[in-house]
Amino acid sequence: MKLKDIFLKTNDKVSLSKKIFNISLVMLILILVLVYSFIKIGYSVSFMEIFEYTPKIIEGIKITIFVSLSSLILSVIIGIILTILRNSKFLPFVYFSKLYVLFIRNTPLLVQIFLFFYIFGTAFNLENRYVLAPIILSIFSGAYISEIIRSSLESIDSKQIETCISLGFNKFQTLFYVIIPQIIRIILPPLSGQFISLIKDSSLLSVISVSEVTKIIEEINSLNFRVIENYLILALIYLILTIPIHYLSRYLEKRFSNGYRD
Repeated sequence: MKLKDIFLKTNDKVSLSKKIFNISLVMLILILVLVYSFIKIGYSVSFMEIFEYTPKIIEGIKITIFVSLSSLILSVIIGIILTILRNSKFLPFVYFSKLYVLFIRNTPLLVQIFLFFYIFGTAFNLENRYVLAPIILSIFSGAYISEIIRSSLESIDSKQIETCISLGFNKFQTLFYVIIPQIIRIILPPLSGQFISLIKDSSLLSVISVSEVTKIIEEINSLNFRVIENYLILALIYLILTIPIHYLSRYLEKRFSNGYRD
């Protein structure tokens, strides 16, 4: 029996009431530490002033969700294209995909935002920030998704392909009936994790004045000067947006780790 299985079985035996009690206990300790920290630095906390800007914050959340979802769709397309190019027999395509992934994965996203917005955006007369923002994020995320797809392809046993050939499957039948279903099963958990990263990375778009939720909070900072409270609310917003996806990712990992099992 694996060590992971022992821990999983131990966690499964914990009752719902015990889980709720322990989670509440941990949350209480964290809140007490936070309250103690505020008392120690002599800071008076007030969240009332930020509620005046609730409509603006909601608009920022909508833009964050729109940009993140659009980026995810575009980055999946880019990831697929890069994977196809990397497996091409035409060497310039192969080296282009490799250099693309190498550059994107080894340079900061903040640098890429400035580079694509102020250089390429200006050169090609792309001035709409809300069009460029998803494109920039998808260019970044597409490199990571291409690596997810590539690793999933490499995990498929070549004997399966040989078996398909022996059964008389053509290339398209092998692709659609054997390879793609397995790739989807493998990439869904890390893809949901990548979506979480996209939501968090969208906060950097504030540097090009995209009015997503982080930019809205920065604007509110200059109005009510409640920086600590504003950023605590911002952290809570990102938690609300990402925690459901986190648990979806965990569920998919558990669901697909050993194939389709109930």
